[in-house]
Amino acid sequence: MTTYSFPENFMWGGATAANQLEGAYNEGGKGMNLADVMPGGKVRLGVIGNPGFDFKIDHEKYVYPNHTGIDFYHRYKEDIALFAEMGFKTYRMSIAWSRIFPQGTETEPNEEGLAFYDRVFDELKKYDIEPVVTLSHYEIPLYLITEYGGWRSREVIGFFERYATTLFNRYKNKVKYWLTFNEINGATHIPLLGLGFSPESEETRLQDSFQGLHHQFVASALAVKAAHEIIPESQVGCMLVYAPTYSFDSNPQNIMHALQEQRVFNNYCGDVHVRGAYPAFATRYFKENGISLDIQEGDLETIKDGTVDFISLSYYMSRTEKKEKTPEEVGQGNLIGGVKNPFLEASDWGWEIDPEGLRIALNQLYDRYQVPLFVVENGLGAYDKVEEDGSINDDYRIDYLRSHIAAMGEAIEDGVELMGYTPWGCIDLVSASTGEMSKRYGFIYVDKHDDGSGSFERSKKKSFHWYKNVIDTNGKEL
Repeated sequence: MTTYSFPENFMWGGATAANQLEGAYNEGGKGMNLADVMPGGKVRLGVIGNPGFDFKIDHEKYVYPNHTGIDFYHRYKEDIALFAEMGFKTYRMSIAWSRIFPQGTETEPNEEGLAFYDRVFDELKKYDIEPVVTLSHYEIPLYLITEYGGWRSREVIGFFERYATTLFNRYKNKVKYWLTFNEINGATHIPLLGLGFSPESEETRLQDSFQGLHHQFVASALAVKAAHEIIPESQVGCMLVYAPTYSFDSNPQNIMHALQEQRVFNNYCGDVHVRGAYPAFATRYFKENGISLDIQEGDLETIKDGTVDFISLSYYMSRTEKKEKTPEEVGQGNLIGGVKNPFLEASDWGWEIDPEGLRIALNQLYDRYQVPLFVVENGLGAYDKVEEDGSINDDYRIDYLRSHIAAMGEAIEDGVELMGYTPWGCIDLVSASTGEMSKRYGFIYVDKHDDGSGSFERSKKKSFHWYKNVIDTNGKEL
């Protein structure tokens, strides 16, 4: 097996999001957020991506696994100790906006919420684990949705700026690395998660989504500027869900179609965040799709002045495109569309597995932007079986991660500047895409199930010990 050379300061770790593991949804002064009204099995129930979601809780009809998560709110010391045992250098996490500003509109933050994250950061520091903090990870305060329409409203920019500035001032001696909006480019596909609104119709989805993205671009730029002023040594990144787009074949029509999809999905947000301006291809795309942005005076200057320091990305799958496709050709498991790739196998949930695509993604990004890259999500959602002796032999997860780490090693050899790797769901948590516990990603098993039952006890999977050795050897032993 090839031995790879990762940088000495490579940031090995793991990643989670507040709404998927904290629980305690109504404790500590926290307000309601988007995740709190998302039911278990939400994809199956038609909640994700469909117009008309009403943002109400119905306990008689649904279960709400995010309400308890995996109880990290009360068990964070135990979990961070397990992360430290694996040798984590870094931990990518998010802060729940509604723990800090319960409705999102307050002028003063909630001290209980701020104090909770102080305790988390102090616990990480005890083990020399560097936090990487996402400001907004699919959990906009519910009040900003029901009263303002989410990121369709320009007023939310100011609320977000206050929230971000509050965090920078509070944690300026504890957090150096920040990310603004999780998987920002996914918002055009699923505006509910990224932009906090349920589209009124397919006809309005693109107009409202790209307007919402414009507001987020301005908000992100303001946050970058504030972070650099308040924490001079800080580094702020954007966060993209990246899926390199392949043409189904060598038909020039399909190649051009794949290029167009690649630009709009993978490049549009990155260009604005890193280059500080809208890309040239956006003009024609907007014209052909009836999109007209309300760009106010000073917005473009703000975006230009607030470019990010690095790009972070999630990588789960590639995407194969064909201009004319039948329903039978569509890859059912890939949330971002495309057709089935005949050369790839798929996970239990139909997500195509393509480690070479990660090497391609990193090269594409570095060729385009020449800024440092950070893989902050990557992993395999799978059914795990607990054996009679309590062991969990997740060799399938080890194989998946090994092949993707090898792809990163190849990308580094290609000349890509890669900061670190934080595989997703380093401890089992509630799946964002499906609202299930049974779709497990972690090195650490949590005894909680889709119906809410379970002891919440933690146990180590086989992958726990494997990943510990990967970190110990700085990626030399996979």
